[in-house]
Amino acid sequence: MKRLLLTAFALCCMAGAAQAQSCNLQASDKKLAGAAKTSFLTKCEKDAGSACDKQAADRKLAGAAKNSFTKKCVSDAVGG
Repeated sequence: MKRLLLTAFALCCMAGAAQAQSCNLQASDKKLAGAAKTSFLTKCEKDAGSACDKQAADRKLAGAAKNSFTKKCVSDAVGG
């Protein structure tokens, strides 16, 4: 069971790498600075969290596997 979860997590991580531009890259492309950049990054991170939670639910992840997946997914999406 543990091996299955690790395999599923590895596949999920690879799928996360294929996502669109990170929030930081998008902010740079839009030449945002100051409060506008902060606001954009906050919204982008919140949206990424929702999308990652949905992906975790679709993959039927729970517990530590869900938490680990979501944390990595959001980190990749934000660009940090």
